[in-house]
Amino acid sequence: MLNRSRRLRTSAAMRNLVAETDLRPRHLIQPHFVQPQSGSSEIASLPGILRASVEDTVRQVEQDLKRGLASVLLFGVPDAESKTPDGRYACDHNGVIPVAVRALKKAFGADLIVMTDVCLCGCTSHGHCGVVDEHGVVRNDETLPILAEMALRHAEAGADVAAPSDMMDGRVAAIRDLLDANGYTNTSILSYAIKHAGAYYGPFRDAADSSPKFGDRRSYQMDPRNAREGLQDALLDVDEGADMLMVKPALPNLDLIWRLREAQLAPICAYHVSSEFSSVKAADRLGWVNGDQLMFEHLIAIRRAGADMIVSYAGREAVEKGWIS
Repeated sequence: MLNRSRRLRTSAAMRNLVAETDLRPRHLIQPHFVQPQSGSSEIASLPGILRASVEDTVRQVEQDLKRGLASVLLFGVPDAESKTPDGRYACDHNGVIPVAVRALKKAFGADLIVMTDVCLCGCTSHGHCGVVDEHGVVRNDETLPILAEMALRHAEAGADVAAPSDMMDGRVAAIRDLLDANGYTNTSILSYAIKHAGAYYGPFRDAADSSPKFGDRRSYQMDPRNAREGLQDALLDVDEGADMLMVKPALPNLDLIWRLREAQLAPICAYHVSSEFSSVKAADRLGWVNGDQLMFEHLIAIRRAGADMIVSYAGREAVEKGWIS
């Protein structure tokens, strides 16, 4: 037999020599849930992930940075009294996310990439990602100025990347225009370009206290049955000024990560979302799977599909436990 594929699998050194895909700390973005209250609290549905004060977040990021995790994505968890129908807390100069951004950039400067979620769901009393009218309809164009102002507050605080996840049409252009008009031309936009509605986000909504109080998000998040629609929206976001593109959730959309990689030269990020993480944790706790190995294989599959970077709750464990070097 002339061809023996197993020749290149005979040892770990040989397998590493010919490996096509790698996973490094630089590929991972660690999410953080930041609260205005002091101290930290566990999130039952996201094992190992906390809601933390600004001070505790800074301390955790310092530990992570020493291990090579140099990028974070911040989600604000305001108290109930701050939530209103229009979500205006999102634009507060002294809101929890601008305060956290200032603290992180003061502590770590250019050594840390600070990304911020730009969406109203955590700040609205109804839990939707935009302004809602008297008929319960999420109003697209009325939401855009608030999202743009939210992104501007984050940029003023020092955020490197604004990451709009709301899925309103035209929000990338609105954010880019306001950032540029105020001199923040170097603040990047990571657009949630393909974000499907569905059942993958339950633990996240527990963590961020952002479940909609009525209806669902299918009128603005994408239908998971469609692929061309997602690719079209991603390319529109690039035209509007997006610097990087997000695909969410990751594993059900490996085909779209691949197709977007073939269609676009911009960096692609994938979000290994809360249910993808928590389901592995639950199965590991029951002894059904090797959780560490399975989580690693999730991340490798996402990288192999074409993602340049991955938002994952498993980032910290990956470096702490030595899954990656």
